[in-house]
Amino acid sequence: MTMKDFRIYMRLGHRYVGFFMVGIMLVYSLSGMLLVFRDTDFLKSSKTVKQVVATNLDEKNLAKTLKMKNIDFREQQGDIQLFKDGQYNTKTGEVTYTSKKLPVVLDKMVNFHKAPSKGSMGGLNVLFGLSLLFFVVSSLFLFTPSSKIFKRGLAFVAVGAIMSVILLLL
Repeated sequence: MTMKDFRIYMRLGHRYVGFFMVGIMLVYSLSGMLLVFRDTDFLKSSKTVKQVVATNLDEKNLAKTLKMKNIDFREQQGDIQLFKDGQYNTKTGEVTYTSKKLPVVLDKMVNFHKAPSKGSMGGLNVLFGLSLLFFVVSSLFLFTPSSKIFKRGLAFVAVGAIMSVILLLL
């Protein structure tokens, strides 16, 4: 295979991998924008939850039982411990709290970014990463190395890499 043929195949691969990645990046970018608002109630619906758990739980065990990140008892009124968005009766074990969740489709999109290796999205994220790597390498074969545009492009590669490292270190 000649270098010219190799470049042609790299261009073809670059084109179709690029279109494939456009589809993934469309969903990925939307889920990334949703993540910006994860600490707000934007697009979340509230639901009041009432359940009975073990009695006399401390904050840590109550959070674990309710599968919540953090519970901080703010005030006690008799047997009732008040915490953000809810209350817990230490004597009866009754818990009432407000749960705020995104709609199912949006929640799945947010989890697209947080995909663990064992989840269903892990494979897609690895494929996306490999596609990005191919995209980067194949772009270097789109121009002849002696051309002015290639040399200028390498300068932009260097600036992008340096900027990324600086932002990672901040």
